[in-house]
Amino acid sequence: MFTGIIEEVGRIIAIRRGQKAITLVIGAHKITSDMKLGDSIAVNGVCLTVTKFNGQQFQADIMAETLHKTSFEKLVIGDQVNLERAMSMNDRFGGHIVTGHVDATGTIVKREKDGIADWFQIRAPKEIMKLIFTKGSIAIDGISLTVAKKEKETFSVSVIPHTKSETTLSDKQSGSIVNLENDYVAKCIVQTMWNQGIVKEE
Repeated sequence: MFTGIIEEVGRIIAIRRGQKAITLVIGAHKITSDMKLGDSIAVNGVCLTVTKFNGQQFQADIMAETLHKTSFEKLVIGDQVNLERAMSMNDRFGGHIVTGHVDATGTIVKREKDGIADWFQIRAPKEIMKLIFTKGSIAIDGISLTVAKKEKETFSVSVIPHTKSETTLSDKQSGSIVNLENDYVAKCIVQTMWNQGIVKEE
């Protein structure tokens, strides 16, 4: 489990493409300090398993289903990625519950300044939008953010300067593709209501 509080921005060093899978080599320093083989690391919000590492980089495999659901197929060498280690039980819970199981991708349709903040408007698929609500939580490329506004096909978040500077959001513009994970608690509640027939699944 993760919290959506990014610990480090890493960089893609190598991409090894195989049949229906890829291996990523990611440069990092902070999160590799206590890394172990088999550790779970959220990379742009996707839970990946460490298969090899040293003090300056680590390696992870990505299967076809993950490639299909995420923005990883569009990664190129040199791209920056958000990194977070799995939550320790004695850590502060600064964000919200993030599982690392991305639901879909969205597209940034507008970015604009509002005082010191940056507003990002994101178009998302229907299955994402029906679980989004104003003041609810959402993970965008693994970053825990609060939904400030919801419309029919888009939602917006307001990003403070610290979050922008400490994550890959500083480089995102209109047209950028981002990984989205709906709030886990909201998903559990709605799925239970569907299963019990309290509400009909759309």
